[in-house]
Amino acid sequence: MIPLNLPTFDIKLQGTREHPRIFDILRRRYVAFTPEEWVRQSFVHYLTEHLDYPATLLANEIELEVGLKKLRADSVLYNQKLQPRMIIEYKAPSIPITKKVFDQISAYNLLLHADYLVVSNGMEHYCCKMDYEGKKYLFLDHIPRYEEI
Repeated sequence: MIPLNLPTFDIKLQGTREHPRIFDILRRRYVAFTPEEWVRQSFVHYLTEHLDYPATLLANEIELEVGLKKLRADSVLYNQKLQPRMIIEYKAPSIPITKKVFDQISAYNLLLHADYLVVSNGMEHYCCKMDYEGKKYLFLDHIPRYEEI
């Protein structure tokens, strides 16, 4: 496992050396342990254990449809009325965060209309708040605690 720029957590692994699996607390099952999944699980634990995000309002691998094309948002935070508040896109630590990553999460947001967009490769994390009136997003200097959003 590559050390990430995120707090450690109690990792639950199973499977074999060739096919390791990590426990996803949101899906409540073991999933393939890939570099991107390592970032996802570390970030979800960071949100729930350190920033007080309710796990009950977070979901992983949300399927979206644009015409005949199916997309998949990595994680979505909902409000109490189950409206999307935040979309989170993960990349493996070796993948740099570029404009292309923001274009990808922006495409998801055309469907979900969330207030916050977050991207992380486990080493770098970016959060922006949507300004729908100004048709832009405003970068924040931190990932907000749940009560801040």
